[in-house]
Amino acid sequence: MAKQSIIGRISQLLRANINALLDQAEDPQLMLDQLVRDYTNSIAEAESAVAQTIGNLRLMEQDHAEDVAAAADWGRKALAASTKADELRAAGNAADADKFDKLAKLAIGKQITHENEAKTAEPLIASQTEVVNRLKAGLDGMREKLSELTSKRDELIARAKTAQAQEKVADALQSIDVLDPTSELGRFEEKIRRQEALVAGKQEVAASTLDAQFESLEELDKQTEVEARLAALKTGGAQAITDGS
Repeated sequence: MAKQSIIGRISQLLRANINALLDQAEDPQLMLDQLVRDYTNSIAEAESAVAQTIGNLRLMEQDHAEDVAAAADWGRKALAASTKADELRAAGNAADADKFDKLAKLAIGKQITHENEAKTAEPLIASQTEVVNRLKAGLDGMREKLSELTSKRDELIARAKTAQAQEKVADALQSIDVLDPTSELGRFEEKIRRQEALVAGKQEVAASTLDAQFESLEELDKQTEVEARLAALKTGGAQAITDGS
């Protein structure tokens, strides 16, 4: 029953669809960590069961080999006793010949017993060998699954760290967008432009005032010249009248 339980557990774990389990998990990394622990513990139990099963198999094989060797040895003893009995009977010593024949029969009985024990053990050994092979194959499969789980866990952790780093960069970029230094520069530049425009405006106003002053001066000069010419005309006209008289 213990062997069947181990085999059943191995089969169940080998049939587990890791990707499906991860899809259903709220936290895939925690799920993988738990699966790694489960597989590690199951592998340890399976290794212990396989070791015990192999040990039992080796004992059965050893007992079988001993039965085969003992059967062969008793066969040789039976043959030796029978040969000796034949020699004694040929020499006319029937009493001792019968004794050796009895020894031969006892040896043959021992031989048959060990042969039967060996034959009885053979199907059990074959069955146990099949169980051991299945356990070994299942154990190898579980080790491969564990390696797959470990790789997936490492990959997931690496992806999680990458995602966290990307998230930090995105948050940093977002904060930069909110506090965009270029926008501050733009506002500062706009302030400078307004100051420059104000200065230009003042200069333009100042220039227009100066032009007006010059225009007033020119107009004054013109009026002065007109007055001067008028005076000259008057002076010249009076002089002409005087000269005519």
